[in-house]
Amino acid sequence: MDGFEIDTAIPLEEVFFARDTIAVARDLLGSVLVSTADGLVTAGRIVETEAYLGADDPGSHAATKGITKRNRVMYGPPGRAYVYFTYGNHYMLNVVTEPDGVAGAVLIRAVEPLAGEAVMARRRGRGVSLTDGPGKLAQAFGVDLSDNGVPLNAGQLAIYRGVTPVSGIAESGRVGLSTGHELQLRFYVNGNVHISKAQTGPRANVRRGQGRKDT
Repeated sequence: MDGFEIDTAIPLEEVFFARDTIAVARDLLGSVLVSTADGLVTAGRIVETEAYLGADDPGSHAATKGITKRNRVMYGPPGRAYVYFTYGNHYMLNVVTEPDGVAGAVLIRAVEPLAGEAVMARRRGRGVSLTDGPGKLAQAFGVDLSDNGVPLNAGQLAIYRGVTPVSGIAESGRVGLSTGHELQLRFYVNGNVHISKAQTGPRANVRRGQGRKDT
C-alpha cells in the first residue's frame, strides 16, 4: 500500500486528538484511515479535512444552547468517531478533538485510496470518484451510524500515522455551509487529485432527497 503496512503501522492515540481542533485538522493530512467494515479492508491517505469548533463556530453542530442528542459525541472523549446522517442520504465521518468536555471535531473530507478499491467501487456502484468527498468516502469505507461514538482503533475504524511526508498544505473556507463557510478551516494537500471538487462558499439550495456534488 505505497509503503504503508497495517501490521507495522502506528495508530494515532487519544493524546493526538486531545489537542486544538485546527492543529489536529492539519496534522491529520497524510495519516491513513483504515476500515474493516463487513470484514473487508479499505484504506486511504487523508488528503482533505475541515475543522469544526465549539459554540462560537456558527458552522458547528456545537453552536447550540448546549449539549444535544446529536452533538454530544463532539464533547468527548477525544479520539472517537462522530458520524451523522445528512442531506437525506449521506453519512459524514468526523473524529472528535479537544480535551474531554470541550466540543470539537474534524470532518474527513477526502482520502487517496490505498487498498480495497474494488470494495469501494462495489459500495459506491461506480469505479471512479470513489473518495473525493465526505459522503463518498463514508459510503466507500462502509461507515454508518453504528460507528458513532466508537473509539478509533477499537471498532472497525482506525487512523494510523502516515509514512509519506506531506508538503504543500493549503487552506480555504469550508464547503456547503449556510453560515461559517468563510472561516479558513478547510485543509488539503494542494494539487492532490483526490481532494473534493466542490467550491467553498454558502450551501447551494438542494431539493430534498438530492445530494451535493461532493458527496
